[in-house]
Amino acid sequence: MTNEAELIHSQVRDYYGAAAREASGSCGCGSGKSVLDPDGGFGQGQYHDQQLADLPATAAAASMGCGNPTMLANLEPGDRVLDLGSGGGIDVLLSAKRVGPTGFVYGLDMTPDMIELARRNIAEAGARNTEILHGMLEDIPLGDGAVDVVISNCVINLTPDKRAALAEAFRVLRPGGRFAVSDVVLSRPLPPVAQGLMGAWAGCVAGALTVDDYATLLADVGFADIEIVPTVVHDRAALAAFAAGLDMSGVTDPEALLDEVDGVVMNAFVRARRP
Repeated sequence: MTNEAELIHSQVRDYYGAAAREASGSCGCGSGKSVLDPDGGFGQGQYHDQQLADLPATAAAASMGCGNPTMLANLEPGDRVLDLGSGGGIDVLLSAKRVGPTGFVYGLDMTPDMIELARRNIAEAGARNTEILHGMLEDIPLGDGAVDVVISNCVINLTPDKRAALAEAFRVLRPGGRFAVSDVVLSRPLPPVAQGLMGAWAGCVAGALTVDDYATLLADVGFADIEIVPTVVHDRAALAAFAAGLDMSGVTDPEALLDEVDGVVMNAFVRARRP
């Protein structure tokens, strides 16, 4: 692993570890709110109150995603599911309900604090058809063809080696298996100065792929029936709120940068199938 990749992993791990501790100590981009939308989280609104009613409060508090992949995936009873970057376990718990006692849900995360939080939430919810794994998206600790569905909520953009992560997702899916994730994507590449802001990696922006590059990588590792549908386009005001939490001292003209990235960052549903 390169020094840059190690730095990104460390920065993301620290950021989300702090969010897990905050969620545990209160009822995270902090308090379950995305840095892109500090008033409510730019994906949390896609969870219905009825879905959250029976979940531990800390599962929702630690949710920092950009959509609701459990609805996107059309999960069925008996499905075996893997949630990449499972965080506090919200999508693991929702998936476990949908697949029922004949199905099974794995969560995978690299952040010890999130893993601890997810396991506590699962124990509190009494979910028996689940397991939280410690590992990396680029090296999933499951066998070939182990699951029917791979889901993820605003996490693939965080990995420095997306080709490896997508290839691993393909490997662990059975033939005919479904890939259904919510993620942050770009309408065009970010300017180099934005890509260089390390804090923006943990905020799901600097590491995001363009729509075209995402589709190309999915096809390159073997996926078919690829569909990427933007759901929210983030305007200048949303990105200004995000930038307020970053060290912008190295940016010569922050206002011009915000003008340049207005409308570039989007939430999207990403679907594909292993042939």
